[in-house]
Amino acid sequence: MLIKRLIAVTVSFAFFLGVVSNVYAIDLGNNYVQNAATKAGYASDTNETTFAETLGVVVQAALSFVGIIFLSLMVYAGYLWMTARGETDQVDKAKRIIIQSIIGLIITVGAYSITAFVVPAVLKRTAQ
Repeated sequence: MLIKRLIAVTVSFAFFLGVVSNVYAIDLGNNYVQNAATKAGYASDTNETTFAETLGVVVQAALSFVGIIFLSLMVYAGYLWMTARGETDQVDKAKRIIIQSIIGLIITVGAYSITAFVVPAVLKRTAQ
C-alpha cells in the first residue's frame, strides 16, 4: 500500500513538472529606464546596479561570513566534545561554544529579518 502511494506521488509530481511552461518577460527597453532616472533626478547614466544592489551584495557577503564562522565554531566545538575523553571541563567548554554560536546566529538572522521584512512594512504604512 505504501509503495502504491509512493509511486502515485512520484508520477503526479513528475506530471506537474512536465506541464510547466516558459514565461517571458516584457522588454521595456533602455529608454524607459533612462526617462525614469531623469524624472527622478538621477544622473542619466544610472542603471540597475545602484547603491541598493551594492549594499545587498555587502550584506550577502557579511551573512555568508557569519555562516562560515558559525560552521567553524560548531566543528571546533564538536571536535572538543569528541576528544574530551570524559573530561567535564572540555565538554562544558564545547557546550558553551555551541550555545553561544547558536545565540549569535539567532541574533544575526533576527536582525536580518527585521531589516528585510519589518522595516519595509513599517515604511509602507507610514508613507501612506
